[in-house]
Amino acid sequence: MNYRFLIAALPLLALAGCQSAYYATMEQFGVEKRDILVDRVEDARDAQQDTKEEFRDALDQFTSLMNYDGGDLEKVYNKLNAQFESSEKAAGDVHDRIREIERVSSDLFDEWNKELEQYSNMELKRKSRDSLRATEASYLAMMRKMRAAEDSMYPVLDLFRDQVLFLKHNLNARAIASLDTETAAIEEEVRKLIEDMEASIAEADAFIASMR
Repeated sequence: MNYRFLIAALPLLALAGCQSAYYATMEQFGVEKRDILVDRVEDARDAQQDTKEEFRDALDQFTSLMNYDGGDLEKVYNKLNAQFESSEKAAGDVHDRIREIERVSSDLFDEWNKELEQYSNMELKRKSRDSLRATEASYLAMMRKMRAAEDSMYPVLDLFRDQVLFLKHNLNARAIASLDTETAAIEEEVRKLIEDMEASIAEADAFIASMR
């Protein structure tokens, strides 16, 4: 069964705060919290991949501005601003996806811990507890990478925002020339961001594999 369709088809219950009703509905279709968590991790991984490309494109737009040799400066600004806004939106999507993972994982691990007490077979209980601890450790390793990647976005956004605002307030060739001094800092921050994103994506892939 393609449960990803079911998960995507029932977002309003969760958004309305009816998380338990959402889970109950999904379970009727054989979709457990574990499946939902994997789906959320896949969504966050994909969002990070998209965001990595958005920031790479934004850097390309900014560096190309350094080669400005005349033309409509307002048009140049509008293009750069549109790229910045697209990057900002992508960063917000990553933030939201990570929060969704945290919410579902908390519910999953709470449920798993409580259900350990329902075992009568102590050997099975021990194996389930060990599996829970291993899953939690894998999850925490992934989340450290995801949060590091998320944190890397904000210095880049701040730098881009400053340059876009400065260009907006000083639409002239001298303003563009003055932005050149920030190119190295922006390139370094974007490089770090891309490294953190790629590490996070790899960790997400490993977590997904461990859950299947």
